Amino acid sequence: MNKHQESTGRAGEQQITLRGPAELADALPYLMGFYPNDSVVMVALHGGRGRFGGRLRLGIPQAPGEWGPVADQLAECLVSGSERREGRPDAIVVFLCQDSPDGSGGRLTMERLRPFAQRLRTACGALDVPVLEALCISDGRYWSYCCPDLRCCPDQGNPLVMPGTTVMAAAAAYAGVHVRGTLRDMEARLQPWRTPAAVTAQEEALDRAAPALIPRLLDERARSEVATETLRTARTLMARIEEAQPAPPALSDAGDDQLIGPDEAAAVILGLQDRETRDKAAAWMEGAEAQAALRLWRTLARRCVGPYGEHAAAPLTLAGWVSWSTGDEPGARVALALALRADPDYTFAQLLHRACNEGLDPEALRRCLRETVVDGASPDARAVEAVMDTADDRDATSPRVRRVRPRTDGGRGQGRAHRRPGGERVKASSGSPRPWTSAAGRRSREARRYGRRDGRTRR
Repeated sequence: MNKHQESTGRAGEQQITLRGPAELADALPYLMGFYPNDSVVMVALHGGRGRFGGRLRLGIPQAPGEWGPVADQLAECLVSGSERREGRPDAIVVFLCQDSPDGSGGRLTMERLRPFAQRLRTACGALDVPVLEALCISDGRYWSYCCPDLRCCPDQGNPLVMPGTTVMAAAAAYAGVHVRGTLRDMEARLQPWRTPAAVTAQEEALDRAAPALIPRLLDERARSEVATETLRTARTLMARIEEAQPAPPALSDAGDDQLIGPDEAAAVILGLQDRETRDKAAAWMEGAEAQAALRLWRTLARRCVGPYGEHAAAPLTLAGWVSWSTGDEPGARVALALALRADPDYTFAQLLHRACNEGLDPEALRRCLRETVVDGASPDARAVEAVMDTADDRDATSPRVRRVRPRTDGGRGQGRAHRRPGGERVKASSGSPRPWTSAAGRRSREARRYGRRDGRTRR
């Protein structure tokens, strides 16, 4: 076993020393705020005592052919981002977290991911930053890719320590830090419905609303009317949600789903595809209003079913922004990552994701949004960019490193929309296209991608 210690605090703050891979593995969910299943996590270490610094998480690419490029980009992103914030890291810790399909093949998972671990170590070494430890966590056990001693790191791995029994768990409990479940659990609250009857009802409502709303969104004079209607409806839904009794997350989500009808959801989802409307909704970011808005954005994200999957980028980005604004950084990162999965080119999500990952204070953006609302102007993604440029004028490189969109359906691509050579949008499943797929479908995409103000394309 590698003999090394890591400190979790800065100078002058409480210091927590972690001794060895077992305590490192136990600390991971406290560092992230959740259990990062199906993920590669990289954490920067600073100073002689190995203080934890910046961290990155990414879904493990399914195709081994992607591991090399992804490893290079992750290493570059973590090192360059650390240099901007805290200085060049002295070392890096790597975690590969993935359970076997049947829960009994952790060692096979570890061996399958070994080339990825080696590629990550090589990529970091090429930047002159060594990987101090690389762990695989699978099926309740952990393995070290760096320790060759079978006496302490046997082939069958070592069991994870009992949750809540380590120094990290005690310190987290004292500090009020909570682990909110697995990444899969957090994503499930934001992903589209899968119940066939509910999916069909919502998709039909979107199909009904699209031919009427999309032409109005593309008309300069009618667009402001749609914005007013969308925001008014959203306010009504928020008030309805706010009146509901508080409940645990699962029950709260189910209750919120029952409070909003398919046609109401369709109208707001399509209305938010206009950037000015979405940007005005971003001002609902504080106090009780923020919590009601967050619940609404989550509910709408779950309603973006079938070929409307890309429409989820707007409510997901708003959910990420409200989460970040109210201090929930883990929730913000999950929502923004899903927004970029829905639409990798969604600039507002890119900028917020970068700002959140780089540890910027959201108050600067909140202040900007407050001022624009008071002045009667419409905040937009450029406000985020301006705040970030002010915070860091040395490097405007986005931290997004993955070009390949991960799928939540195991790679089958069910329910996603595909485009025929002639530009027609159709569902991936068999059957005839919806009545609006060739004309209104194109207009929907145009409204989302080419909403303009002052002649400039806005995202």
